[in-house]
Amino acid sequence: MSRGNTPPVAKKVPAERTHHGDTVIDEYAWLTDKDDPETISYLEAENAFLKEETAHLTELQEQVFQEIKGRTQETDLSVPSRKGGWWYFTRTEEGKQYATSCRVPADGDTPPEITPGERLDREQVILDGNELAGDSAFFSVGTSSVAPDGTMLAYSTDFKGDERFTLRFKNLVTGELLADEISDIFYGGAWSADGSAFFYTRVDDAWRPFQVYRHTLGTSEDVLVYEETDERFWVGIGLTRSERYLVLGSGSKITSEVRILDAADPAGEFRLVRPRKTGVEYGVEHAGDFFYVLHNENAQNFELATAPLDDPGSWTALIEHRDDTRLLEIDAFAGHAVVHFRRDGLTGLRVLPEGEAPYEIGFPEPLYDVGPAGNPEFVTNRLRLAYTSMVTPASVYDYDLATRELILLKQRPVLGGYDAEDYEQFREWATAEDGTEIPVSVVKRKDTTLPAPTLLYGYGSYETSIDPGFSVPRLSLLDRGFVFAIAHVRGGGEMGRRWYEEGKLTSKKNTFTDFVAAAGHLKQAGWSGKVIARGGSAGGLLMGAAVNLAPEEFAGVVAEVPFVDALNTILDPSLPLTVIEWDEWGDPLHNADVYAYMKGYTPYENVDDRAYPPILAITSLNDTRVLYHEPAKWIARLRATASGGPFLLKTEMGAGHGGRSGRYDAWREEAFALSWIIERGTE
Repeated sequence: MSRGNTPPVAKKVPAERTHHGDTVIDEYAWLTDKDDPETISYLEAENAFLKEETAHLTELQEQVFQEIKGRTQETDLSVPSRKGGWWYFTRTEEGKQYATSCRVPADGDTPPEITPGERLDREQVILDGNELAGDSAFFSVGTSSVAPDGTMLAYSTDFKGDERFTLRFKNLVTGELLADEISDIFYGGAWSADGSAFFYTRVDDAWRPFQVYRHTLGTSEDVLVYEETDERFWVGIGLTRSERYLVLGSGSKITSEVRILDAADPAGEFRLVRPRKTGVEYGVEHAGDFFYVLHNENAQNFELATAPLDDPGSWTALIEHRDDTRLLEIDAFAGHAVVHFRRDGLTGLRVLPEGEAPYEIGFPEPLYDVGPAGNPEFVTNRLRLAYTSMVTPASVYDYDLATRELILLKQRPVLGGYDAEDYEQFREWATAEDGTEIPVSVVKRKDTTLPAPTLLYGYGSYETSIDPGFSVPRLSLLDRGFVFAIAHVRGGGEMGRRWYEEGKLTSKKNTFTDFVAAAGHLKQAGWSGKVIARGGSAGGLLMGAAVNLAPEEFAGVVAEVPFVDALNTILDPSLPLTVIEWDEWGDPLHNADVYAYMKGYTPYENVDDRAYPPILAITSLNDTRVLYHEPAKWIARLRATASGGPFLLKTEMGAGHGGRSGRYDAWREEAFALSWIIERGTE
């Protein structure tokens, strides 16, 4: 409830727009001007009001922060991954915000045993994030890529949170930083086979990566090798695991096109694998004397094919389409391949050994998430995989292909006496409005009394799956008697490509009604008393739409970097990502039916005078994906139109889409959100 403080009142400056004969007044459009001092003053006033409203939670915030910190092994390291003559790993150290990337000379296939806090003989620091960050309030690495021969590092940094990176090169033999420096680049990049050239991408004014450049070390004139003129398509560049081919991909939300180049000939011409065909997505993986091609031509859940090196556009089916199995990716090695797939709402791994029958790796828990992880070597007899569940901390295994044995290399330490046996996980099924069964993953302490306050998380867009994984901060809820649940709503990919297609475009409302159905089911089935909803980015759109549909179902809503002004954003092709997004949401600018459909669900457009639950919206001033003004306008309209609340806005004034960058800062931000959630569930 409100603490009696006076909230800021956003002035109303009517701005009129007309689309398809519909005239709409947007009285808070002035908040889109980031350079207007009045906008900044308003955001600062909102932050001050938030501080007053949540001042009574300070002690709880600190307690939760200390719980997160106390359960985390602050001085820790990753499991080393073999690449060439080196084992690569990262270190974290107590009191330091960022990780340090290191390597040590390799001897054999078994990772070296490393004790946290202790250095190995001949250990080399590749990149120290703390040293690079210095006193900057924000710091992020966009790429960190070692050349195939191990002698050179390409890395890029961002100090604002706007995801525009500066690329630099470091000689790992001498430790020297080269004079080469390239600004305003995108994530990722790829080396040529001999390490003489590095390929990178640039974005246009709409934040779309649309150009691929080749930089030859020691030169200042980079060469544009590809430019994508279709505004719906992104580009990216990578090097195959075999280091034989550079792969240049261009793709929209529903269509892709791939070009390849012999990595030993970086100045050569990329050759097209197969021309783009609307609705057909494909990817290419080199497997020695042939290519694997994963595609969805006449195969909704994708099919795995092979293709000859001299004719990569000629595809022969290897694993045919199945209605119950979505093929996600293919990892090719010298003597085998591994298919990552999804079935019955869970992920899995299928091994394709050369000359032997394929088989799947089994896992014992009813809910889990598994996938390949850290497999840079092409010639290997082991598969590195990552495994977790809602009660099992993140675990790293090596799977021995000869013995078919899973070898646990590391499970993330959870300090403070965590015992998985104290918790239990379940799969529930909620019935949607149209009768579809919606999977809901649930975790709680075994001694929790039901019904209990529940945090229900959702996303539901872009075929992104929110799989049942472990969370250290979540323990602060579970140990206070909360239930935590994930609603695997349509628009995500948990149940295959059909699941995604039934939650996009003019079926998007299924995402929101599925989530409301999940909340209702948890109450009716006896799991939940109060339900607090949480989601971010496109999941923030879900939060706004769901609370508009059924405000009475929720005791609180946390919407992080929320896409709540979706209609106005998707109507404006000058904004970052808008044209690309038309394949996901539809094109309301040119299609009156899409306009009417979106107007019927977008959160900002549909706030009314009913009683809404307390809402906490969290955003960042430098976010380039979901602009800060979306939640700012939404909160202003809620405060002016609806009853209930309070409606709170928190703007991080020096970060981007992912929030604050340092791990301690991130823990404090999470502790803030969790303390607010705890109060909503227990007041």
